[in-house]
Amino acid sequence: MEKHTTKSNVTSEEKVMSFWDHLEELRGHIIRSLIAILVLAVLAFLNRHIIFDAIILAPSRSNFYTYDWLCKFGHLISSSSLCIGDLNLKIINIKMSGQFLTHMYISVVAGFILSFPYVLWEIWRFVQPALMPNEKKYSRGGLLISTILFLIGILFSYFFIVPITIHFLGTYSVSSHVANQISLNSYINTVVSVTFAVGIVFELPILIYFLTRIGVVTPDFLKKNRKYMVVILLTVSAIITPPDIFSQMMVFIPLLALYEVSILVSKRVYKKIMRGEI
Repeated sequence: MEKHTTKSNVTSEEKVMSFWDHLEELRGHIIRSLIAILVLAVLAFLNRHIIFDAIILAPSRSNFYTYDWLCKFGHLISSSSLCIGDLNLKIINIKMSGQFLTHMYISVVAGFILSFPYVLWEIWRFVQPALMPNEKKYSRGGLLISTILFLIGILFSYFFIVPITIHFLGTYSVSSHVANQISLNSYINTVVSVTFAVGIVFELPILIYFLTRIGVVTPDFLKKNRKYMVVILLTVSAIITPPDIFSQMMVFIPLLALYEVSILVSKRVYKKIMRGEI
């Protein structure tokens, strides 16, 4: 009896040590990720003219790339409505520490975006010891695809959705007697929230992959509910774009394409599950 008790205590102690070892390892991955974010945030902080003048504030000016592309496309289809006139929004700061705090905030956001592939890699390094050999092989590809999709979403949002949103909201007026003076905080929050939201939406195929793996969704379920998703995507497109059909379609089509890709991903995973490969 004493022998059994001793063995049980040793086993329990090994489990406790194993838990703390994992916790220590997790802490290491978190610390390295935070260091990467901090280093790149400091780099962004030291290059404020590039971060703000060339990137963050660029969509607020009428000479931004997207407005030029839209105008050229408008000429091709004989539509002058796509040409943006004098946009140049007047962005003001109304808090004593507003510009400094905004500088700090955007530096951290830039640090996170730039370090995102590395942070994702650190997460994978923590998880991969618990994966089976074939799961490790697929997870490496998923890591790369997830990073690419997020960055594509960020770029798509910045060059298309953000300029359209800023143009619509920044020039919208309820009366000619009311002038728009956009606060710096409001402008920054709009740019960051819209950019990140679309970046996350572009992770939809990865989300569907895991939901199919655990049996929450199937290809048939996604196909059956396609018409409802079309309505949802049209609604989202209408909310985040100006009230014209061209802008809405420019956002809706990529989102619908993502959903169709997600169906293909789900179908492929489901077949492998049926064959017992995963």
